[in-house]
Amino acid sequence: MEQREAYVVPGFVQMGLLLDFYGALLTARQLLACRLYYAENLSLGEIASELGISRQAVHDTVRRAEQTLLRFEEKLGLLTRFAEQQNELKRLKEALLSGRTPEVVELLEKLIT
Repeated sequence: MEQREAYVVPGFVQMGLLLDFYGALLTARQLLACRLYYAENLSLGEIASELGISRQAVHDTVRRAEQTLLRFEEKLGLLTRFAEQQNELKRLKEALLSGRTPEVVELLEKLIT
């Protein structure tokens, strides 16, 4: 069995990507708080002021959303698979440009199955 290469993304970037994949599955309040925090780069205090809640409430909301997003990824693996496909596409491009036909066929088979 082929061992998968782990795809590691810095935390802030990972959360932004997880929001893209699974954000619609969060509550409206969690999604808004996370978008303000990760996409708009607002501080917890700024988000608290914007939403009319305490800084602690924002912190708790964002942390719960992060845990939820990580559970979704653990169960569904969409971000991991997306990253693997991106790496395979890069390898495919390199193989095509280098004329390595057997590797091209192998990568195409892997991508379409």
